[in-house]
Amino acid sequence: MRHKLIAGNWKLNKTVPESLELARKIAQSVTDISAREILICPPFTSLTAVADIIRNTKVKLGGQDIFWEQSGAFTGEVSGPMLRSAGCEYVIIGHSERRQYFHETDETVNKRVKAALANQLKPIICVGETLQEREKGITEKVVETQVRGAFTDIPEPDCGKIVIAYEPVWAIGTGKNATPDDANKVHRFIRGLMSGLYNDPISGKMLILYGGSMKPENAEDLLKQEHIDGGLIGGASIVADSFIRIIKAGL
Repeated sequence: MRHKLIAGNWKLNKTVPESLELARKIAQSVTDISAREILICPPFTSLTAVADIIRNTKVKLGGQDIFWEQSGAFTGEVSGPMLRSAGCEYVIIGHSERRQYFHETDETVNKRVKAALANQLKPIICVGETLQEREKGITEKVVETQVRGAFTDIPEPDCGKIVIAYEPVWAIGTGKNATPDDANKVHRFIRGLMSGLYNDPISGKMLILYGGSMKPENAEDLLKQEHIDGGLIGGASIVADSFIRIIKAGL
C-alpha cells in the first residue's frame, strides 16, 4: 500500500534565520505523525543549517534543483554531491517555474533525473499543462510527452526511487483549482502510462503527488482520492500553521 508524502517547496523564500525558525516549528509539530512522510525543500543557502535542525526528526530534506554534472565551470549550479553532502534525500526536478523561466526541457529534465539517481537522491519529477494547453484539450498529450521524456533510458529498478508530481500550471498561484476528481483522473492517467512504460507492480507502488495549489481548505478532499499520494506544496508550505494543517489533513 502506498503511503502519503507531503513535500514543501519553499521556492525563493526564507533567509537562513527564517528557514531555521520555520523548520523548527514544523519538526516540533509533527512528532506524533507516523502515517505520512514529510519533506521540506528550502533554498540552497539554507540546506545545511536546516539539516542540523531536522536531524533525528520526522522531517526529511530536499533540494529544489540539480545540475547534471558532478563539478566544473558551471557558475551558479548545484550538483548531486553538493546536495548529498548538505543532507538532502530528495530533489525537485522540472518544476513548471524552471520550465517557464529557465527554459528547462524534457531533455534537460531527463539529464537531471539521471544525475539525481547517480547520487542516491530521490527525484520528484514535475509534469503538467498550462491553461492554454488545458483549454485545447491536450492535457494528456502534454503530460505523456513530459513523462516519457523524463523517463528516457531510466532502468526499471530505478523507478521505485522516483516520485512524480502533477502540477497543473494554470492552478498554481492563480486561485484556480482542479477539482479532486479532475486531479485524480490525471493521476490515474499517469499511473496507467507508467504501467505501459514499465509494469503494473511499479506503477501501483509509485507515488504521484498533486502540486496544484494544495491548501488546508482542500487538502483532505484531494488526499482521499485513490491515485493522489500526497502534495507538492508551494505557498502554503512557507507558513508553518498552513503546512502542518495539510500534513495532518484527514488523519
